[in-house]
Amino acid sequence: MERTPKAKNIRVTLYMAMTINGFIAKENDKTPWSDATWASYSTIVRNFGNMIVGRRTFEIMQKANEFHKTGNPVTVIVSNSSLKVPDQFTVVYTPEEAFDILETKGFTKALLGGGSKLNAAYMERGLVDEIVLDIEPQIFGRGIPLFHEMKVERKLVLQESIRIGQDVLQLHYRVRNKT
Repeated sequence: MERTPKAKNIRVTLYMAMTINGFIAKENDKTPWSDATWASYSTIVRNFGNMIVGRRTFEIMQKANEFHKTGNPVTVIVSNSSLKVPDQFTVVYTPEEAFDILETKGFTKALLGGGSKLNAAYMERGLVDEIVLDIEPQIFGRGIPLFHEMKVERKLVLQESIRIGQDVLQLHYRVRNKT
């Protein structure tokens, strides 16, 4: 699948922390990640200056004051229902619409910050260029997967792996978007 013309000007990096068995949060939305992962996350969000999130992720982050903690990035919320948000946030209905918002603000790269359904929507449309995963040394019995029921497959190319913190491995992949 080729990227849509509208998406060609924005490079998308999906950034997630996850357990070694592929969960990005517990069933109750808790993310008990290490200080190293939180520090890496904050740095990456600040470097991008923006992020795209789904409604549920937005609500969790807003409640935990995460937007302030990460430098108040330009945040676009993708939701299939109307949502009342403070003025510094923008709600759109499709993944592609998020690009319009970020392009008008001068961004050429976007940070996709989840959740599971939004990650899958971007991958299914061939809109993710890179994936950065912080692999936490944990196993959850149940939880929220990195991708929710995707209908496509993608090949990845490892670009880099680094150790962040005592036991956390960060993997950086390039996505091959052609099927």
